[in-house]
This record gives sequence, C-alpha cells and structure tokens, in this order.
Amino acid sequence: MFQVGLTGGIASGKSTVSRLLAKHGAFVVDADLVAREVVEPGTPALAQIVAVFGDGVLRPDGSLDRDALGAIVFADAEANKKLRAITHPAIGARIAELIDTVRDSDAIVVLDAPLLVEAGWTGMPLIVVAAEPEVQVERMVRDRDMDDGDARSRMAAQASLEDKLAKADIVIWNNGSIAELEARVDEVWAELVERARRAPGPSA
Repeated sequence: MFQVGLTGGIASGKSTVSRLLAKHGAFVVDADLVAREVVEPGTPALAQIVAVFGDGVLRPDGSLDRDALGAIVFADAEANKKLRAITHPAIGARIAELIDTVRDSDAIVVLDAPLLVEAGWTGMPLIVVAAEPEVQVERMVRDRDMDDGDARSRMAAQASLEDKLAKADIVIWNNGSIAELEARVDEVWAELVERARRAPGPSA
C-alpha cells in the first residue's frame, strides 16, 4: 500500500481530481463522506452529539440537522471544540478501518480531505489542487450561487494558498479546462505509480 493525501481550497477542483484518480484505480477515502457516515442515525457519535447539544439538533426522522448544529457551533468556539472532540476520533477510526482493508495490497490510497494542511498533515506525500484565488471566487459565484463577499469569506476560513503550496509534494494547478486538468492528473498518476513502485514498504 502506498498512501498520499489530497487537499485543496474551496472551488479548486479537488473533488474532480479525486474522481479522476479513482478512475485510474486509486483507493479513495473521502473524509467528507466519512464525516457524514459517523453521525448517521444509530451511531455512537450522533448519540453523543444529542447528549451534549440536545434534541434540537435532530430532524423529525432522527437524522442530524446540520443547519441547527452549525448555528450552535459556528458561533461558539467552545461548542465547536466539544463537537470536534466527538466527531474527530470517530472519523479517524473509520478512516483507519477503511485503509486497513487494503493495507496488505499494492493499492495507491488517496485520503481526500479539505483540511489536511489545517490539521497538520505530516509523514506522507501531499497532493495540493490549486487555483488562483480569483478563479476560485469566479467559480463559487457562478456554480454555487454565492456573492463575491460570501465566496471570499469562505476562502478566508481555510488555510491560504501559500500555506498549502508550502506543504505540497505534488501540485495540480487547475486554472484552465477540464481537458488540461485530466492531462495533469494522468501525469500525477504515473508519478504516484512510480513512487509506489520505489517505496520500501507501506507509507503508514
């Protein structure tokens, strides 16, 4: 097994790159999907969230009301800290379970997560999908129905492009067309295959 991280700012094209790598054969672990899975009805994490924040964070069907929970934690740093203390261990444990299923194989594992730099990612190669800030803003306004101010505030809440590039082992620039992006991902996949071939053993 050879493991790499994949990250990128909002509207950089990270999800598209993740899908393209999966088409090449990568075993992709999507941290956002895992984060939703660990708080589904019946999970210990959801029960803990309700115990801490009350029944008001549940929808009538018993699922998590993300908007209601967000209204609580985004306005209160201490509440946000309590939420992370519940969800982060559950997310980490589930990601480890998924990776363990291919640990003894020759799989190339891609951990797709938007906040790897913010979380202090170390120890494994990091792919950063990057776009110029003005391109990110243009995409959010065009594709996500945001105004300019909302787009820039969302970007400001993440690590800067400079911080991400400083941590990157591989950079995939995505300022142009999908064809250009696909060609660059082809190059990166070939590099990952070569790195995996040279690796002395599991990278985790």
